[in-house]
Amino acid sequence: MQLFVITPPSIAAAEPRVAGALLAAGLATLHLRKPGAPAQELAAYIEAIPQAFHSQLVLHSHHELVPRYGLRGAHLTAGRRAAGPPPWRPGSGFTLSTSFHSLAEVARHRRRYDYVFLSPVFASFSKPGYGAAFDLDTLPGALARWAARRSYRPQVMALGGVEATNLSAVRDMGFAGVAVLGAVWQDSDPVAAFRILQSAIGQAIA
Repeated sequence: MQLFVITPPSIAAAEPRVAGALLAAGLATLHLRKPGAPAQELAAYIEAIPQAFHSQLVLHSHHELVPRYGLRGAHLTAGRRAAGPPPWRPGSGFTLSTSFHSLAEVARHRRRYDYVFLSPVFASFSKPGYGAAFDLDTLPGALARWAARRSYRPQVMALGGVEATNLSAVRDMGFAGVAVLGAVWQDSDPVAAFRILQSAIGQAIA
């Protein structure tokens, strides 16, 4: 299973340093979600992360920075989806992802994306009162049908309330990976929290 980390919406002074430490600890993909940040502030955040890790960053806004810095790709918000993909798609080599909140949305739009987040699978840590939106018994069948096709696109990642203790359940449902926010950033030691998740994923797929 793949493991993605999404940043909190606001930028704390120490966050780029912690983001770099997460990437150095083995995080393959970090989603920079900063909806209120101007382009120059997001560029400064990127520049504060070692260049060796830039190809592992995905932006939720200011997508023009993706080719400028050689990032991994862009994530489209619900509002941005209506405007279509960034001008450097398709065939650019950069990934394109988005988030959906129903299986019907995934079925209707999934082929436009390399991977998608489906949420909330469990009650969210970062959004109090944001409960699970799915009957967990219905997810395995839908995910298995998509995965059985010759070209499994997109890969579907579980988002919302994911933590070390429910990773086995996520695997059994058939998700290709997980995305986390609160499980990492709400911990007093985000890097230690990430390593616990890393270890739990290793045990879940063993």
